[in-house]
Amino acid sequence: MDIKGAQLEVDEWINSHGVRYFDELTNMAQLTEEVGEVARIIARRYGEQSEKESDKSKDLGEELADVMFVVLCLANQTGIDLQEAFDKKLDLKTKRDHDRHKNNPKLK
Repeated sequence: MDIKGAQLEVDEWINSHGVRYFDELTNMAQLTEEVGEVARIIARRYGEQSEKESDKSKDLGEELADVMFVVLCLANQTGIDLQEAFDKKLDLKTKRDHDRHKNNPKLK
């Protein structure tokens, strides 16, 4: 599925299982919360903090999907074609950063 398809699927889900989209500020708060959950898992599982027993069963993929769901909601309710925006961004990064990372001595 492409991003456009994902946006449509989220919209269909909201319309058939939800009442309506939460307002943009509520969704922004939700996004922050979900990103925090991703950060907690990564910091404890891959960083230097020890992982609490209660965190060991957390599914990073599920938390990343939560982030994606809320991003898709925000794009839908603000009229953003996220596929188009992503394609433009990838093109920009490709042109701008083609040799940048290859020439970074910190990455060698």
